[in-house]
Amino acid sequence: MTDEPVPVAAVPRQVPLLNPANLLTAVRIVLVPVFVVFVMFSAMDDARWRIAACLTFCVASATDYADGWIARRYELVTSFGKVADPIADKALTGSALILLSTYDRLPWWVTLLVLVREWGVTALRFWVIRYGVIPASRGGKLKTALQIGAIAWFLWPVPSPFDVVGAVLMIAALLVTLITGVDYVLQAVRMRAAGMRR
Repeated sequence: MTDEPVPVAAVPRQVPLLNPANLLTAVRIVLVPVFVVFVMFSAMDDARWRIAACLTFCVASATDYADGWIARRYELVTSFGKVADPIADKALTGSALILLSTYDRLPWWVTLLVLVREWGVTALRFWVIRYGVIPASRGGKLKTALQIGAIAWFLWPVPSPFDVVGAVLMIAALLVTLITGVDYVLQAVRMRAAGMRR
């Protein structure tokens, strides 16, 4: 008989629900209605309210990068974060696009295409979630950056002729949005097919 220690099964690390990553996600959710109110107060005519709306949008968008980095860096990924983070992103971007179209700053067909793609990709992720996770691609990250840049440019009272930059950024964002959307569809189909063959 030996005195060797008996191995103990590893206990999964419990990540607290209340952590910096989730708090940032919650902040972004709270900022969405604040952003909407600022845009409505501005009616896209009042420069001061437009600046307030733009700054609120940029701060909320920055929390998207920060919460994801913190969650991965410090292993603070939670079920709440997995669900709330994409919902907060879609709510922020979606409300911005809808408001820009409502005030005739952006064609409705652009907004509808982007929203269909965004919610479609989210639906695809749930469709294949039992087989794996579709990671955010470089194209997806570029799409997000272009969308944020375009929306911020539209919100800020940029004088003519520099305001045209917003339209250029939005066209680039739309192209990348559609291309990456097709790529996500192909990934989802392949993943589901591979999973069903197992």
